Amino acid sequence: MTKKIGTEVLSRRTLLRSAVSVGAAALSAPALAQTAIDDLIGAPRRGNWDDQFDAQASRASVGVVSNSPVLGLDAPMNIQQAILVHQNIVSNGGWPQVNAGQQRLQLGVTDGAVQDLRRRLVISGDLDQSAGMSSSFDSYVDGSVKRFQARHGLPADGVIGEFTLKAMNVPAQTRLSQLQTNLVRIQSRSGDLGQRYVMVNIPAAYIEAVENDRVVLRNTAVVGRASRPTHVINSKIYEVILNPYWTSPRSIIEKDIVPLMQKDPTYLERNNIRLIDGKGQEVSPTTVDWFAPKAPNLMFRQDPGKNNAMSSTKINFHNPNNEYMHDTPQQGLFNKLMRFESSGCVRVQNVRDLTSWMLRDTPGWSRQEIERVISTRQNTPIKLAQELPVYFVYITAWSAKDGVVQFRDDIYGNDGNAELALNTTSGMEQPSGSIDDDLVPRN
Repeated sequence: MTKKIGTEVLSRRTLLRSAVSVGAAALSAPALAQTAIDDLIGAPRRGNWDDQFDAQASRASVGVVSNSPVLGLDAPMNIQQAILVHQNIVSNGGWPQVNAGQQRLQLGVTDGAVQDLRRRLVISGDLDQSAGMSSSFDSYVDGSVKRFQARHGLPADGVIGEFTLKAMNVPAQTRLSQLQTNLVRIQSRSGDLGQRYVMVNIPAAYIEAVENDRVVLRNTAVVGRASRPTHVINSKIYEVILNPYWTSPRSIIEKDIVPLMQKDPTYLERNNIRLIDGKGQEVSPTTVDWFAPKAPNLMFRQDPGKNNAMSSTKINFHNPNNEYMHDTPQQGLFNKLMRFESSGCVRVQNVRDLTSWMLRDTPGWSRQEIERVISTRQNTPIKLAQELPVYFVYITAWSAKDGVVQFRDDIYGNDGNAELALNTTSGMEQPSGSIDDDLVPRN
C-alpha cells in the first residue's frame, strides 16, 4: 500500500510543478474554485456557485468535504500531494503577510492592502491569477476569501476579520509543518477501519458516518474545551439509549444545583430532577436544608424528556474516560463557530439521523420506531446487533482528492507550534450558574 501511494504521488510531481508559477500553488483555477466550494459545503452542483456558498455560509458544517472521508483510503496520498504543493510554495518564498488595511477589508472597499491580499490568495490557490492585482476588493476577491475561510473552518462571510487575518498570516512553512505532522496521524489510521464506521474529528468539531469509503452522513458536534479535552481513542459503539436518565455528578450538585435551589426552590421540579436516597426512595426537595454546610447525600436524577441534559439520545462506546456521544436540549450551540464547550463528551446535532444509520442492521429499529419510542419518554437501551467502530481523532490538516486542503485551529496545542493555536476558542467557557450537560452522567 505504501509503495503504491508513493508511486502515485511521484507520478503527479510533473503535473504539480507545471501548475506552480511565481509561487502560485497548483490549487488555483476557476473550474477548481467552483468544484471546491461545492465540495467544501456539500452544496448541490447547480446554479451560481457563489450564491450557493452564500446561502449556506452560516451553517456550522461549512468547510468540510462532501463525501471524502478524513480517514479515507486515499487520505495519505491526498495529504502527501498537499505537502508537495506547499513545499513548492515555500521554495518560491511563501506568501506575503496581509495587513488589516486603513478600513475593514470586504466587498466594495478599495485599499492598498487588497493587493497583498490578492497575492496571498493566488499563492494558496484560492484566487485565479487572471483576477489581477488591483486594490479593489471585488467579487472575485470576495468569493476567494469565502473559499479560504471555508477551508479553515471560519465563517464564510468574505470579511477579513480578526481570525481570518490570523489564519492568513500563518507562514507557509508553518502550514507545511502542520501538514507533515498530520500526515503521520493519518498514516497511523490508514489500515482497515471497517466497511462502516464513525469518525469524530475533534479540532473540526464534526462527525462522519462512513460506508464503503464514502461519507454518507456528516453531523456537526460540540466537543471538549481545552481544560476538559475530548480524548483520542479507537473504540466500538455498542449501545444506543433512547430517553436516557441523567444523574448529576457531585461536583455539579455542589457548585451549581445547590446554589440554584437556594435562589429558586422550584428549580428541581421545573427541570424534572428527582432526589433519590440510598434505599432507592424518592425524597421531597422541601425536606432538604439547602443552606446546610454540605450538599445533601442524595442522588440527583433527571427524568427522560426534552429538558433532559442528554435530551433524546445517548450513544455508548467502550472507553475508560466516562465519555460518550449524546443529544442536547441546547441546540443553539451547534450554530456557534467554535464548538469547544463540553467537558469531554460529544454532543451531536441531528443525532437521530446518526442513530438511525447506526441501528440500520439492528432488527426492529427503523427510523419510525425510534421516533415512536422517543415520543413515549420511556428509558430504552438498545444493543447494536454488531458493534460499530468509532475513531476519535485529532486531525488539524487534511486534503481531499480534488486538492482542496483543509486547516483547523490547533485547539489543544498538540501541533507543536503556537502560531497554529489561533485562540479562536477564547471566551467559550460555560457561564456560571448553568449546568454542563455531560459530566459523567449515569443511566
